[in-house]
Amino acid sequence: MTVFGIVLGIVFGLIILALAIFLVRQQTFAIVERWGKFNKVVGPGIHVKVPIMDRVAGKVSIRVQELNVSIKTKTNDNVFVDLLIAVQYFVDGEDKVWDAFYRLTNPKAQMESWIFDNVRAKVPGMILDSVFENKEEIAKEIEESLSARLSEYGYKLVRALVNDIQPDKGVADAMNEINRQQRLRVAAEHEGEAKKIIVIKEAEADARSKELSGEGIAKQRIAIVAGLRESVKDASDALGVDAQAVMTLVLMTQYYDMLTDIGKNSRTNTIMLPHSPGAVSELREQIIASIETAKAAGAAGDRKA
Repeated sequence: MTVFGIVLGIVFGLIILALAIFLVRQQTFAIVERWGKFNKVVGPGIHVKVPIMDRVAGKVSIRVQELNVSIKTKTNDNVFVDLLIAVQYFVDGEDKVWDAFYRLTNPKAQMESWIFDNVRAKVPGMILDSVFENKEEIAKEIEESLSARLSEYGYKLVRALVNDIQPDKGVADAMNEINRQQRLRVAAEHEGEAKKIIVIKEAEADARSKELSGEGIAKQRIAIVAGLRESVKDASDALGVDAQAVMTLVLMTQYYDMLTDIGKNSRTNTIMLPHSPGAVSELREQIIASIETAKAAGAAGDRKA
């Protein structure tokens, strides 16, 4: 045998070996056909097939897969919404590989059709707010319907999820504006309550301030009267004159002190006041007459009682 023949034999052997050996990865099963007819299912690892007679028709993964479907539909209140549905599924074991491979030509396209059918049968009977509130219910119905159908073809459903609900942009803007106005109204109500509390507290503080001021003035007047009484008594004893004369002197002193204070204040307007001793005496007599009148009225009230 020549060298060329040996080399040719080696090359031919390598080609045959390459055609006979194939690899199946973990979590995957391969479908082997012989002369176009199903022969066997082989699992992960290195396998040998008969060249020309056998071929690997396809491979089926048993890992969990996810299918995302975007569906546009209309609600009962005539709002178009886009729903993003996510379906997680897997081939239910080695004994279901044949069903998963041969019974559905395009599993993902078929599942999309089923999901469309379920969503468009459910959502048009709901208003937009109900779609948002009951998305778990929508997902549950999809899950129940798909589980029954997929089990016939060797698949098992893990979970169906409504991942997103997007209404038409104009509707979404209107909903956001409604929400914003509601929040502004609540804020305005809180602001009004806060202002009301401030006004009430200020009024209460003002009333309390006036009450305390009145009590202070009353106590001040009591102290002034007590001081005048003591002063009049002491001056009457010291000078040997009656109390009326002392009161006249006190009133005159207060009167001229008042005139002095008026003259010191540059903003004081011009006023005309009597300033003779007789005027002071007349003022004293008026004060005494007022006091006597008040006493008489009080005594008459006591007699009637």
